[in-house]
Amino acid sequence: MADENQNHEEPVIRDKRRIDPETGEVRQAPDGAGDAPAPEGAASAGSADAPAGAGGVEPEASDDTELTVEDILNAAQAEVQDPSDEHLADLKRVTAEYANYRKRTEANREVERERAVGQAAAVLLPVLDDLDRAEKHGDLEGDTPFATIAAKLRGQVEKLGLTPFGEPGEPFDPQRHEAIFQQPSPDVEVDTVADVVETGYTLGSTLIRVAKVVVKTPA
Repeated sequence: MADENQNHEEPVIRDKRRIDPETGEVRQAPDGAGDAPAPEGAASAGSADAPAGAGGVEPEASDDTELTVEDILNAAQAEVQDPSDEHLADLKRVTAEYANYRKRTEANREVERERAVGQAAAVLLPVLDDLDRAEKHGDLEGDTPFATIAAKLRGQVEKLGLTPFGEPGEPFDPQRHEAIFQQPSPDVEVDTVADVVETGYTLGSTLIRVAKVVVKTPA
């Protein structure tokens, strides 16, 4: 029984983990590892007779190349300096989409601004109509206080971008004019504005109000 206990060898434990659980570092395989078997009777890795400091670990040899952070940064820098055709196409597509987005945003912003100003200016249209009627009756002639106030009000409205339209003699446009009366005339060859009953107004590209007019039609 004693001989059997003396001949019994301790079990061999090989730790093949790539990461050292104590230090957290990647283990490197020693040169020549696995080339030749250990001599008979030599201390086995992980046995009680292993030399101090060895740790009883037999690293696993691997052919995988470890990429460092520097390698990744160098590859990214090379791609930036010399981008591929695919990346150039993606960059052009994104640039074009962003340019279109900016154009749409600016156009929508301008439309919203015109709509807001138009709503505010619409409440002044009856006052402007009264000024037009007063001007036709000669009430705005001379340097009177009423004429001065009318000029200031019209000037402030123009600063908002509100533009009047509708003049006798201009061609009739059903998109901008509303005919409240038609009279045949041999003097015209196309429908023409004969008189403006109510001035029309635009704000930029937005039509605030059509002009109410009397129209001459070809006889």
